[in-house]
Amino acid sequence: MSGGDTARGKIEVRLKWDPSLWDRPPHHLDIMATTYSADAPHGRPVYVVHTESRSPDGTINMSRHSETGLGLGFVEVMVLELDRLAPSFTRVVVGVAIHQSGGPKFFGDISNTGVLVVDGHRELLKDDFGQVADATAATVAEFTRDASGAWEFHPMVRGFDSDPAVFTVEMGGARQP
Repeated sequence: MSGGDTARGKIEVRLKWDPSLWDRPPHHLDIMATTYSADAPHGRPVYVVHTESRSPDGTINMSRHSETGLGLGFVEVMVLELDRLAPSFTRVVVGVAIHQSGGPKFFGDISNTGVLVVDGHRELLKDDFGQVADATAATVAEFTRDASGAWEFHPMVRGFDSDPAVFTVEMGGARQP
């Protein structure tokens, strides 16, 4: 699906990865969403949703969370109800970060990684993080609200070399040339 597609309903961001080997520290990946207001769409996020948290108004929340990747299929899921998000929010950026306990870990070090973004039954994005294999975090999607109030989806797979805390500040910044 191309960028600029209208996002119409409950958006789900699904994440999967294989667990680490038994003698290694667990791989722990997290989906994160940052929200931005109309007056600072590329500034600091108004709030961040990750792990087992939710947005203050309940419009963005984690419905499934894994700290190891253990399970079948997509083991972590975030739900975004953009149509319920307050009109003051005009941008939401979604990303994935790898916790760095036990030494540096990159997407290329973790097998069977994948992210799927769906709007109802419509697939918006499917990616395996191959293009950001040397990154420790990556944005995957951007949702922007236009003047009419409609939300648009933009694929945004872009790698970062950040730990989760720093990534939440960097992920929504303006793209560098």
